[in-house]
Amino acid sequence: MFGSFGMQEMILLLLLGVLLFGRKLPELARSLGKSVVEFKSGMQGLGEEISNPTTVTRPIEPEAVKPPQRVTAATAPKFDDAPSPNLPPKV
Repeated sequence: MFGSFGMQEMILLLLLGVLLFGRKLPELARSLGKSVVEFKSGMQGLGEEISNPTTVTRPIEPEAVKPPQRVTAATAPKFDDAPSPNLPPKV
């Protein structure tokens, strides 16, 4: 679909880049280069980790099952349901 770029296309893209980015073009190229280097080093590290695994994973052992325990309160809670004699009745 897309052929190789010729000299005219390269010049047109360069002019377009200068018009759009102007003074920011060197900074943009620098950050793009840094991101490419980071990506390559990350991929290399990932390849080394896959080919030479250093950590051995152990299966997680479940905790021992405990029998259910009955929980009872020492004293039952006391509720005061009686209305106060000083308050008027609610409507």
